[in-house]
Amino acid sequence: MLVDDHAVVRAGFRLVLHGAPGITVVGEAGTEERAIVMARAHQPDVIVLDVLLPEKSGIELIAELLEVSPQSKVLMLSSSAEPGTVERALEAGATGYSIKRATDTDLIAAVQAVASGSNYVHPELGAVLATGRKAATGPLSPRELDVLRLVALGHTNQEIAKELFISTRTTEMHRASIMRKLHFDTRAQLVNYALANGLIGPA
Repeated sequence: MLVDDHAVVRAGFRLVLHGAPGITVVGEAGTEERAIVMARAHQPDVIVLDVLLPEKSGIELIAELLEVSPQSKVLMLSSSAEPGTVERALEAGATGYSIKRATDTDLIAAVQAVASGSNYVHPELGAVLATGRKAATGPLSPRELDVLRLVALGHTNQEIAKELFISTRTTEMHRASIMRKLHFDTRAQLVNYALANGLIGPA
């Protein structure tokens, strides 16, 4: 589902996505109210959401969209590459963030990535996020890096424990240690760190 207040922009996105493998545009909305109605009606796998909307920020709209369509993944699309905006979007529940000057191929890859459950941040934003981040990068052990990578990919503690053949309690201890060493408070910060340091790819 496409959410942007400019009809010509929606038309462009629809044209880019039309015919891409596994992608069908099921609805469009130009206002926040219409976006809620369409999300509830169509339950889309992915909502491509503009950051700037007429009445409120698209970031503020994320929670309302996920309330009426809980299984949806939100891909923010904006002309803004400001680190704070990217981090706020991820913290608000977005699964991905791309920029409007991205290529057709990049947009398709972003939609496919978030649809599959992966986190996505446009490659151009990696350096921006790294520059804007003030957190210290304390040394992480190889096991902590494994845990960090899986956390950034969206795995639960139980899934990480099973993947690494460790207990859930040990996984929780590793996560706490990672947060402490990097002076982070949110999972979004871990995702940004993992992207900027090559622990996960953008797609």
